[in-house]
Amino acid sequence: QVQLVQSGGGLVQAGGSLRLSCVASGGTFSTYRMGWFRQGPGKKNEFVAAIDWSSSSTNYADSVKGRFTVSRDNAKNTVYLQMYYLRPEDTAVYYCAADTAYHGDYWDSDDYDYWGQGTQVTVSS
Repeated sequence: QVQLVQSGGGLVQAGGSLRLSCVASGGTFSTYRMGWFRQGPGKKNEFVAAIDWSSSSTNYADSVKGRFTVSRDNAKNTVYLQMYYLRPEDTAVYYCAADTAYHGDYWDSDDYDYWGQGTQVTVSS
């Protein structure tokens, strides 16, 4: 019953910035933990960032810590991923996801119940 629609992907030069958006409908967005994951060609799905329902807690993968910021606007049912100082190794399809039951492991993709359609981020060297 939850739908997640993503936007904001594209092609950027190394060192550039990009912001991804994910809009939720059909559920109670303000009660969900939201996560961002990414998957490069032929690679395993990788945790990127997570944010709890009240924005009081955020978590980041070591590979993006200090460069990416996750935020949410519950009034707009939207979660964002702001990316700075992008690197070629950040190239991937990025997915937003909702954990509607607050499973324990925010870094585990198996704990998320609904997923966006994905959006391509390509960083040129």
